[in-house]
Amino acid sequence: MVVEDDVTMRQLVTNYLEENGIRTTSAARREEVLGSLARHGPDIVVLDLRLGYEDGLDLLREIRAQSDVPVIIVTGHRRDEIDRVVGLELGADDYLTKPFGLRELLARIRAVLRRRDAVPAKRDEKGLWRFGTWQLDRRTRRLASSCGEHTPLSKSEYALLTAFLDAPQRPLSREYLLQATRVHEDIYDRSIDVQVLRLRRKLEADPSAPAIIRTERGVGYVFALAVERL
Repeated sequence: MVVEDDVTMRQLVTNYLEENGIRTTSAARREEVLGSLARHGPDIVVLDLRLGYEDGLDLLREIRAQSDVPVIIVTGHRRDEIDRVVGLELGADDYLTKPFGLRELLARIRAVLRRRDAVPAKRDEKGLWRFGTWQLDRRTRRLASSCGEHTPLSKSEYALLTAFLDAPQRPLSREYLLQATRVHEDIYDRSIDVQVLRLRRKLEADPSAPAIIRTERGVGYVFALAVERL
């Protein structure tokens, strides 16, 4: 699905993709996007963040709340770094800046789809993970303390936590964690440090002296607690 409010550009992109064997739908406004997402279930979305009077980042949030469909975001110019970073942190899989070549767009679409198809089968989302004084319900994605208080997790925080819980007490590189949280490799690897800091603030008694997510110098991070799967 191509989301673009410029009629000429939208037609150019959809025609090119169709000519190269990719069945394509298009949309220009929020209502069309969400309706098409529900009806057609596209394999990938190409989303222009500059949609006239609508906020493309808000639309990306709504897409992510509704679906895990891969998203390639398009930004207005190469200096528009903030939108790219925010878009990737919200769950976009790749980005392009205007002007871009149609061949590059096609190559990026195919690359994202290949990465999606290469992902191992989704883990069993039933049951619970227990670690320290915390418990994570995989069905509802709810994190609870031992006293029953729930702590909300963003999509990226949940993805990062599950990456740690899948490999407890093992050093994990920043590159591995970036892939696990679907942050684009072109972003500096310190962006994973920001995500770890946010997660520490929710898990650690003292985030400035972390005992659960420890820094492994020269490697990345290690989840120090044992994990019990229920």
